[in-house]
Amino acid sequence: MAGVVGLITARGGSKGVPQKNIKILAGKPLIAWTIEAALQSQELDRVIVSTDDKQIASISRQYGAEVPFIRPLKLALDDSSHVDVVLHAIEWLAEQEQYETEYVTLLQPTSPFRIAADIDGAINFAREKKAKAVIGMMEAPSHPVCLRGMNEEGLLLELFPEKEESALRRQVLADVYAFNGALYVVRPDAIKEDKTFRPINETYGYKMPTKRSWEIDTEWEFLIASLLMENQIQTDSLRKTA
Repeated sequence: MAGVVGLITARGGSKGVPQKNIKILAGKPLIAWTIEAALQSQELDRVIVSTDDKQIASISRQYGAEVPFIRPLKLALDDSSHVDVVLHAIEWLAEQEQYETEYVTLLQPTSPFRIAADIDGAINFAREKKAKAVIGMMEAPSHPVCLRGMNEEGLLLELFPEKEESALRRQVLADVYAFNGALYVVRPDAIKEDKTFRPINETYGYKMPTKRSWEIDTEWEFLIASLLMENQIQTDSLRKTA
């Protein structure tokens, strides 16, 4: 059977924010926000969590996700590759359940503002383009021509010395986008062959609003995300009762 799998990756070790994936954000474990969005998707056939941590596995099951395997420790280290984690899940499903996937949609718990419509939109876009890969993107917070290097003495270094000063005017700059980390839709055969989520010249970008692209990697970002989520919940509640 070929379907689309939503694969949520959540290892137990986290240095930036200890136990980040199950830390409470606006009343729920962080991972719960991604599980709930994935379960509301109309295009995902299964929602699977890949983790090495029994507590994460237990909480994930409580919120309705499948945890059919415990990820090997060698795939849960600081330098473990997300590509290898996805390949492990694909191979496990094929070998243990004879389950073949049309696409794998990688969903990281660190993007709690992503909603089901984003997931479905990216999957449908991948099908429309017959894409090897589709990646969530947002408007870049700063244009590359506005960036500078800096040496040890603090002297600014031009990254684009050939650009004229007039090119810095916002009105003439082309739109640029940044990876937001919220979702990656990839064909299993493509990731097996290319060993990347971004095959050169064969990867499409799926634009998402900045407000749904917030990514958590630090305690400060977790705090801001908590405030934003609590405000969103309050706003939604007031809108329903109005």
